Amino acid sequence: MAEITTVTFDLWQTLLLDERDLGQARALVRLEAARTEIEDFGESYDLEAINGAYMSCFQQCRELREKGLDVDFREQVSIFVNHISPGLVDRLERNDSRYMNEIARHYSDSFLVHPPPAHEDAVRVLQGVTDLGLRIGLISNTGMTPGFTFRAYLEERGMLKYFHTLIFSDEVKLAKPAAAIFLMTLRQMEATPEQTIHVGDHVMNDVVGAKRCGMKTVWISGFDERKDPNDPESEPDITVSKLAEVLPAIAKLAGRTA
Repeated sequence: MAEITTVTFDLWQTLLLDERDLGQARALVRLEAARTEIEDFGESYDLEAINGAYMSCFQQCRELREKGLDVDFREQVSIFVNHISPGLVDRLERNDSRYMNEIARHYSDSFLVHPPPAHEDAVRVLQGVTDLGLRIGLISNTGMTPGFTFRAYLEERGMLKYFHTLIFSDEVKLAKPAAAIFLMTLRQMEATPEQTIHVGDHVMNDVVGAKRCGMKTVWISGFDERKDPNDPESEPDITVSKLAEVLPAIAKLAGRTA
């Protein structure tokens, strides 16, 4: 049996705890900023139409991620703006690149305006994994927020220093549950799947995706459900009910004492 040397973490609902109200508040910042910049340019769209474009962008990106792919951040912003009106990105950029730059800035910064709280046990667990002598990585599907914003968030909350490698889907144009994003992370960490434990809350993205690569898995229940409890593909090595229980689970799988 290979010695465990590496642990990778999911981000959303694992190390940070987001809520619907916060997501809606971030969306409103993005919509209002887009409306303001486009009106300054000389075209006018009501907030309902802009929200419809935002939801179309969300759906288009989600469908792509379900295929194991992603778009980079500026491409996502362009998809959003062009859903407001076909060709709007070209019209804005031909006039002045400032308009798209400002829309993109508010799109990313909305996460810092309405940030989800870091899990109260996040730093303690990351320190504990470090104390076990294990290397730590992060593998995150970014959603509507770019990787560079997550890095700023993690640094502000004292978590960034614990990670050897951070892989964000918008930066690599790959998404969980695809094997490629897990294996890319492990190559950078000089680890094999057999040497690695993945921790996350999402059954398909974090349990099934990691297991298909040959990684061990710790599933944080309560945010997602197994569609078929008898399906061995979605059976984690260890199930925990909260982040505080992750450290002893990792120690057990690694054969170490927490």
